Amino acid sequence: MAKHGRGFGSEASPEDKKKISREGLTRTFRIFRFIKPYRLQYILGFGFLVLSTGTTLSFGLIIKEVTKVLERKSTYTINEIILFFVGILVIQAVFSFSRIYFFAQVSERSMADVRRAVYSKIITLPVSFFEKRRVGELTSRISADVSQLQDVLSLTLAEFFRQIATLVVGTAIILYVSWKLTLFMLATFPVLIISAIVFGRYIRKMSKQAQDELATANVIVEETLQSVNVVKAFTNERFEINRYANALQRVVNVALRASRFRGGFVSFVIFALFGGIIGVLWYGGGLVLSGEMALSDLITFIFYTGFIGGSVGGMGDMYAQIQKTIGSSERVLEILEETPEVDVETPRPALPLDVQGTVAFEGVRFSYPARPDIEVLKGVSLRVEAGRKIALVGQSGAGKSTIVQLLMRYYPIQSGRITVDNKPVQDFDITDLRQNIAIVPQEVMLFGGTIRENIAYGKPDATEADIIEAARKANALEFIESFPEKFGTLVGERGVKLSGGQRQRIAIARAILKDPAILILDEATSSLDAESERLVQEALDELMQNRTTIIIAHRLATIRKVDTIYVLREGQIAETGTHDELAALDDGLYANLVKLQFETID
Repeated sequence: MAKHGRGFGSEASPEDKKKISREGLTRTFRIFRFIKPYRLQYILGFGFLVLSTGTTLSFGLIIKEVTKVLERKSTYTINEIILFFVGILVIQAVFSFSRIYFFAQVSERSMADVRRAVYSKIITLPVSFFEKRRVGELTSRISADVSQLQDVLSLTLAEFFRQIATLVVGTAIILYVSWKLTLFMLATFPVLIISAIVFGRYIRKMSKQAQDELATANVIVEETLQSVNVVKAFTNERFEINRYANALQRVVNVALRASRFRGGFVSFVIFALFGGIIGVLWYGGGLVLSGEMALSDLITFIFYTGFIGGSVGGMGDMYAQIQKTIGSSERVLEILEETPEVDVETPRPALPLDVQGTVAFEGVRFSYPARPDIEVLKGVSLRVEAGRKIALVGQSGAGKSTIVQLLMRYYPIQSGRITVDNKPVQDFDITDLRQNIAIVPQEVMLFGGTIRENIAYGKPDATEADIIEAARKANALEFIESFPEKFGTLVGERGVKLSGGQRQRIAIARAILKDPAILILDEATSSLDAESERLVQEALDELMQNRTTIIIAHRLATIRKVDTIYVLREGQIAETGTHDELAALDDGLYANLVKLQFETID
C-alpha cells in the first residue's frame, strides 16, 4: 500500500506485551466460539478421546496381571490375559480413529469459518485500514496464523487433554498402589512447573516474533510479484532475491532461538523425569526387598510412572505450541474486532435505492488520517445537478481525486457537508450510496478470470444478454468476438493479456452494466493511442448519457463539452466556468493550462 502505519509486523510496545501477558489466554478462548456450531462433533471427539485414553491406561493393569501370572498369584491364564489384551487393542484402534475423525471435522470446518470471517471482515473495512497495513501481512493472518490455530484444534489440543487425563488418572492409580512411592516421585514436580513458567514466557515471545518476521517476508513476496514489471525494468532480480533471503534468515534466526528454548525445556523435563524414575526404582526396590510392596505392584507403578513421565515430557512441546497459538489468535482477533464500514450480514432490500444524482459539496475541509497536519481540501464548494457533467482540473495534488474519494465515503470529512439529492452522504447506507456510483479509472484493474466475469462484476446477477449488450455499448463486442473463446477468454493477472484500450472498454462495459446514477471518470483516455482513444471516447459518450458525471481531467481537450469546469489549486476552487469562459480569461489558471498543452481555442 502507499502509506504504512504500524503494521502487524511491528514490534510490540511494552504496554502491548503487558496486555498480552495478562489476557492472552482469555482472548485465545474467544476463537473457540467458532467451534460452537460443531459442538456435537467436538463432544463426540472428546468422548472418544476419553475412551481411548482409558483403554491406554488399562494396559498397566494388564501388565500387572501378567506379572501375577508369572508369580503364580493370578486366577487367569496367560492365554486369557493376552486374548483380553488383543481385544483392548482393537477397541483402542476404533476409539483412536473415531477421535481423529471427529476432531478433524471440527478443526477443518471451524477454521474454514475463521478464514471466512477474517476475509469478510477485511473486505468490509474502510480504506484507511488498508493504508496502515500491507497486503502480505493480511494474507499471512488468513494463512499462517489460522493454520497455527488449526494445528492446535486438530492435534495439540486433543493431545494436551490426553496428557492431562493420563497425568491425573495415572497419579491416582500409583497413589493407590503405593502412597509412599508416589510422594517420593511427586517431589520433583514443583521444579518442573516453575521451569515451565520461565521457559514458556521466552518461548511465547520468540514464537510471536517468528510469526511477525514471517509476515514481513510474505509482504516482500506480495509486493515483488505485484510489481514484477518494475523489478524487470530496473534489473533488480538479485536485489529482490537478497531482500527476501534476508527476511527469511531473520525468520530462521528467531525460530531457531525459539527452538533452543523449547529444546532446552524438553531436555530438562526428560532428564528430571527419567531421573525420577531411576529414583523410584531405587526406593521401590528397597520396599520390595523389605516386603512392604509386591513386585507386581512395583512393575505397575513403574509402568504408570513411564506414562506420567511421557505426558509431562510431551506437555513441554505442547505448551510451546499453545503459546504460539495465543500469539496467532491475538493477531486474528485484532482483525475480527475492527469496526467494518459495510454490513454484509443484514439482508439487502429487494429494490435498490432510487438516486437522481444531484451532488453538492459545501465548505468541505479534509486532511488524510495519515497526514492530519496537511489540509488537502480547504473549504471546497461545488454543485452538479442530476444528469449534468462537470470536470475537475488542476495540477497533481490539487485535491481532484480527494473530492471523489470523499463522495465515495472512503474517508469521513472533518468539516463541511457533502450531499447526494440534498441528503448528507453519511446518512446513506454505504452500500446504497456506492451502488449508485461507478468509476472508470485511468489504470483499469481487471480480475484474472474471463471477460464475462469481469463485465458481470458490475452486476453479478446479469443475464448473458445484458452482458453482451453492455459490451456492445462499450465498443468492446467486436474485439471480444474476435477471440476464439469470446466472452470466455481469460484476461490474465490484472488484465495483462488485453491492451490498454481493451481494458478500458471492459471497464466501461462493467460500468454500463451497473447502470449508476453518478459516474466518475478519472481521465480514462489519457494513456491510449488515437484509435483506441476514439473507440473509448465513443463508449464513454454512451455511458455518460443521462447520468451525473464527474470527470477528473488532465487532457483538457476531452472536457470541452462539459457543463461546468472547476479549476482547483492547492485544495481550493480557483476558477469556475465553461471551457470557452475559462479559456478567455487573461492570465487565468485554466487558460495557462490550455496554452501549456498547445490546445487550439475555438
